[in-house]
Amino acid sequence: MKPVRTLARVMLSGIFVVSGARNLQNPSRLVPAAKPVTDRVAPLIERTWSAVPTDTETLVRVNSAVQLGAGLMLATGRFTRPAALLLAGTLVPTTAAG
Repeated sequence: MKPVRTLARVMLSGIFVVSGARNLQNPSRLVPAAKPVTDRVAPLIERTWSAVPTDTETLVRVNSAVQLGAGLMLATGRFTRPAALLLAGTLVPTTAAG
């Protein structure tokens, strides 16, 4: 069962790696869709961590970087459970923006 599980992890993570890399390079195309979500989340971030930038483009880049990193962790089989949790967490704002 291990080869099937490994192949499934690589195939699933490929979506996040490609999407994360593409959005990290060009976040401006997602800014209009993400702006309503980030406008609601920005005050919470500012209260919690005042040093963290809260502009929409930076938050899109952070989300993309997390997807890229967690996708690579899932693909390589390193820290698969935390990677899956991170990927699930990045889907919440992505789904809300969509």
